Amino acid sequence: MSHDLPSQPLSFWRRGAPVTLPAVPADRTLLQVLRDDLHCTGTKEGCGEGDCGACTVVLGEAVDGQLELKAVNACIKMAHSVHGQAVFTVEDLVAPDGALHPVQEAMHQCHGSQCGFCTPGFVMSLYALYENSGAGQGVTREAAQAALSGNLCRCTGYRPILDAAERMGQLPCPSATRLDPAAVLRGLRTLGPAADTVYQRPTSLQALLQARAAHPKAQVIAGTTDVGLWVTKLFRQYPQILDVTGAAELRHVEDYPHHIAIGAAVSLTDAYAALVAERPQLASFAHRFAGLPVRNAGTLGGNVANGSPIGDSMPLLIALGASVVLMRWDSKRRAIAHRELRLEDLYTGYRQNVMRPDELLCWIKVPRPTADEFMRADKISKRFEDDISAVCLAVNLRLRDGVVADASIGVGGVAATPVRARQTEAALRGQPWNADTVMTAAAVLRAEFNPISDMRASADYRRAVLGNLLRRLWLDHQGVKGLRLEAADHLEVPA
Repeated sequence: MSHDLPSQPLSFWRRGAPVTLPAVPADRTLLQVLRDDLHCTGTKEGCGEGDCGACTVVLGEAVDGQLELKAVNACIKMAHSVHGQAVFTVEDLVAPDGALHPVQEAMHQCHGSQCGFCTPGFVMSLYALYENSGAGQGVTREAAQAALSGNLCRCTGYRPILDAAERMGQLPCPSATRLDPAAVLRGLRTLGPAADTVYQRPTSLQALLQARAAHPKAQVIAGTTDVGLWVTKLFRQYPQILDVTGAAELRHVEDYPHHIAIGAAVSLTDAYAALVAERPQLASFAHRFAGLPVRNAGTLGGNVANGSPIGDSMPLLIALGASVVLMRWDSKRRAIAHRELRLEDLYTGYRQNVMRPDELLCWIKVPRPTADEFMRADKISKRFEDDISAVCLAVNLRLRDGVVADASIGVGGVAATPVRARQTEAALRGQPWNADTVMTAAAVLRAEFNPISDMRASADYRRAVLGNLLRRLWLDHQGVKGLRLEAADHLEVPA
């Protein structure tokens, strides 16, 4: 990657002191800054796409007066997105006298490292869990598995690493490595605002929309969990970047009587937490959306605006009847203009949409559940966690007196865009909710789309799975148990 692109200063807090780099290009990643500029090579470069977790670091940010810590992938994180934040790497956990942090000591005692390449990433994911759980207190194996869902190990295996997660809270923490949130917050307040020249991250909605109007050709980013791959894999260069995640108005989930509104800068972690709070049956589906570091960095707004046909959130939102609010700065009226449309009407083709060059997707509105709603979402992939869907099916039915009063179905992985299964909805609507109706609708669903064959699945497999998922939904409604892998009983293998 060329280093003669336009650049601007970058400042963040690390090891109790500000770090300032005078000239960092807009599209330089955090991993490049750590390894190449600061020579902090403990953070590893593995897949370069946010899949393996070897590059995991922990970011600290002031949120409502508190220090919020989250593990993210440094390889696809734009460096300027951490301006004004604290950055923790694996080197920061070792005391000057060589004493190990409890996370590292637990990994050592439990033999959680073999080749060691993935270990820094595991350590940093566990470090975030350690701090967010109150010095590792009460960490269960299930919590550790969730925290490590974005980390892959190819030689040690996960059993000793999970043992370390359970043990770390029992070990003393050297004073030199103990986190002082108040001190970090004081340090963050000493960092000045970003230069906002080649990398702009406006702090208000109005400023964001004005920047978009002034720079319609700038690359818009949110969490860069996809755009980051365009940098690391396709070697694209972006001399001008506009980051939506700084706009204060878009960093919240707002509650209304009939819907919730999720701002475009809300992380996937927080967005799915809001959706699960409304519909608890979505908890497993939410957990399976990528790994935790990706969910911590990515945003629901970015996932929707991106419009990937295999993005899992769009079929779910389509089934829920979600709409999107597009906004722009009207220079003549000197005011914000907006329009709202159903999510499925946003897309016109593969990664193409109806947005004007000066428009941004700012809100996602999701209706609240109703008493007669029966909703399920299923994802089929080769790996249970941290994998791309071959097929995604989300079905939302309204059942009244044994009849399908209404049906809304979103599908992913079968067309150039996320789509709504309108023919299948029509086959269900007004019909008795019984096995014959489901079999008929499953046949319609299999025939409604013309998917492609690729490395994830064949077209025939995708069609077959669609119908089978609808039949599984029927069995689920009838109370049949053990239909999903996550619901099965697992035997604990003795150490």
